[in-house]
Amino acid sequence: MRLVVGFLYACHGAQKLFGVLGGTPEHHGLMLAAGIIEFGGGILIALGLFTSLAAFITSGEMAAGYFMVHAKASFWPIVNKGELAVAYCFVFLFIAAHGAGAYSLDKLRRK
Repeated sequence: MRLVVGFLYACHGAQKLFGVLGGTPEHHGLMLAAGIIEFGGGILIALGLFTSLAAFITSGEMAAGYFMVHAKASFWPIVNKGELAVAYCFVFLFIAAHGAGAYSLDKLRRK
């Protein structure tokens, strides 16, 4: 799960940073910061490297994104189309609390 969710999250960052995968490059302000966090954090999470820290930061980014973008329309994710932001937020919070697991670069670093 960590590998797939990290990869998908990195794809969101790649859209913002490089304009690939149907995205548009966004090189200003908070969108640039979001792209960097999404791309870099997604790669770190997928690899299982500095996982807890990366997952904690990405969880916070998704919480902030939800309240800054989606919650303006409605508090409820099903109404404001923020389900993915909420899901990423809580999956990353879970990963931050539980670590990368057995198959990760963090595990190799500890040996």
